[in-house]
Amino acid sequence: MSVIDRFTLQAPRLLALLRILIGVMFACHGAQKVLGMFGGIPPGAPAWIIWTAGLIELVGGILITLGLFTRSAAFVSSGLMAFAYFMGHAKNGFWPITNGGELAIIYCWLFLFVAAQGPGAWGLDNLWRRRAT
Repeated sequence: MSVIDRFTLQAPRLLALLRILIGVMFACHGAQKVLGMFGGIPPGAPAWIIWTAGLIELVGGILITLGLFTRSAAFVSSGLMAFAYFMGHAKNGFWPITNGGELAIIYCWLFLFVAAQGPGAWGLDNLWRRRAT
């Protein structure tokens, strides 16, 4: 078996690690907005946007981290990040490097990937799927 084949066998575990990492980081953004942690609420946005985005980030990040309702949580989170990019960053110029929207784009596409692929290994969704069969 080649090195590439061995590495390919690890894809579900690598996807799970990616899911856990981005889920935790996303939940931290939500905790910042909703709970005032990690430096508190960022200035400049209307309260309803902060609370709506914060709740989606906190709950979605936790669900994604756990691998619970992964596809739905990742899809909603991807949409939130697309909304954040176009509402908060794109108006400041076309290029993400100059308008500060790199993180929103990266989250958007990573969450869309997770929504398409599922939780990978170690997700609670996998336990439910095994019990159902």
